[in-house]
Order: sequence, then C-alpha cells, then structure tokens
Amino acid sequence: MDESANTQYPILLVHGLFGFDRIGPHHYFNGIKQALNECGASVFTPIISAANGNEARGDQLLKQIHNLRRQTGAQRVNLIGHSQGALTARYVAAIAPEVVASVTSVSGPNHGSELADRLRLAFVPGRLPETVTAALTTALSSFVSSLSGHPQLPQHALNALNALTTEGVTAFNLKYPQGLPTTWGGMGAGQVNDVLYYSWSGIIKGSRVAESLNLLDPLHNALRVFGSFFTRETRQNDGMVGRFSSHLGQVIRSDYPLDHLDTINQVARGSRRSFNPVELYLEHAKRLKQAGL
Repeated sequence: MDESANTQYPILLVHGLFGFDRIGPHHYFNGIKQALNECGASVFTPIISAANGNEARGDQLLKQIHNLRRQTGAQRVNLIGHSQGALTARYVAAIAPEVVASVTSVSGPNHGSELADRLRLAFVPGRLPETVTAALTTALSSFVSSLSGHPQLPQHALNALNALTTEGVTAFNLKYPQGLPTTWGGMGAGQVNDVLYYSWSGIIKGSRVAESLNLLDPLHNALRVFGSFFTRETRQNDGMVGRFSSHLGQVIRSDYPLDHLDTINQVARGSRRSFNPVELYLEHAKRLKQAGL
C-alpha cells in the first residue's frame, strides 16, 4: 500500500467562492481527494458557505476542525485553501494556531484580486444594480449549497466580494498578517506561531492559438477574458488572481502554466494541459510529511 502522502495530521481541502465539497459525483477539488487517499493521506472537505466573508467562513471552518479533532483524536490539521479558501484558512490559523499545523494557499488572493476590484467599481453601493446583482448571486450561492446537500449555510455574496477586493484584503491583512511577504513579489515567513505557511499558483501563458485543445475549455476562455481586466499584473495572472498577489509563506512556485480553475483540476472534457495539477497536491502532501506534519 502506498503511504507516501500519509501525513501526521489530516488534510482539509477548503474551497473558494461559489465552491462546494461535492455535488453528486462532482468534487470541487476534482480527483484530488481520491488521489491523496490512495497515497495514504487522511483527507476531509469541510462544509462552509459558498459565498460569505472571510471571517464568517473561517468561524464555520474552525467549528468543524474542533469537531474533527474530537472524532479522530488529531491534535492539529493541515489546511489547503483554494482561492478565498486560502483567506479562510489564514483566519483560522491566526486565531487558533494551536489546532493548525500548516496553511497552504493555492491561487489565493492574499493581497486582493484585481478582478474583484473591477466588479466592485461596477456596482455603486446602495444602487439598484448592486442590490439586484447581490440578491441574484446570493441566491446562486444558496442553490449551490442546496445541491451539495447543505441548504442551511448562510450566504452573503456582497460580503464575499468586499472581502476579496484589494481594499478588503488589505484590512484583513492588518489583522491577520501571518505568512505575508514584506516586499511585493517576495516570500513571507515560512513559520509563524508554530504554523508552517506555503503557497503556489499559476498564470495564463501564451496565446490562445498556441493552446491546442485547451481552446475547447469554456472556463479557460472566460478566465482569459477576466485576465484582460488586470492592470497591475497584466499577463501575470490566472484570470482571477495575480501572480504576486498569491504569495504567502514559502512560495513553491507562482507561475505554473495553469489558470485559476486548473489548480483544482477543473477542466472541460476534451481539453488538454501540459501540467497535471493533481501531482502538485501529491507532492505537497509528501512535503508536509517530510516536515513532520
């Protein structure tokens, strides 16, 4: 039996905005939990709101960590958060470091998202377009949670958007700075309060013509459009998060040839990538194991 990813502490995969644990046979972290399990890891996917603020989602996550610790006897957990899930995990590690062994940010907007900034500017606070859009996206979040079997989760799309803007994340970082780089594009402290911090992310590279069957992926094409709205990290983003904005702790790499959804192995049928994102999670589990986590 393969035990190469059998970490000392359980791994929790924390989803991002509009995310879920699973809907029917479809998992948010597509094929990743199964691959980790097959290599000996103990993996869980916590149930948190599809859309809400970082702290609200973090409180939900912390409650489930306490429940998991009681059920399994594990003293601590390894948190791997994708997108907003990285901020959710960071919050928990900041307020309860005694229950967290490591935080890994995957495509996390640790310094904010330029895409969120653009969306925020498009909707004047208190005006009808903002009210209608917020209601529709909150309803979408509730629908996603219902499909995943958790209709009771509170949803607040406007809080989620505000939490992902540069302004919102800057305020968040003032309260929870653990693992953040002190210089733009640099690395942060690899260990704070006995919690190890890691990050990795990708960028959209090359032209559409050069991407072969990846052109058949509608999600990738949409992300290419989103990426065109970036001004600070033009051509250095994954469609939702800028390369250097994703940096946290020990930066494993921030320019993998993967878009924002590729890093959770979400891809349309028939598309093709030159890089297997599932391998990143397996390699990282082995890294955590070697670190005694």
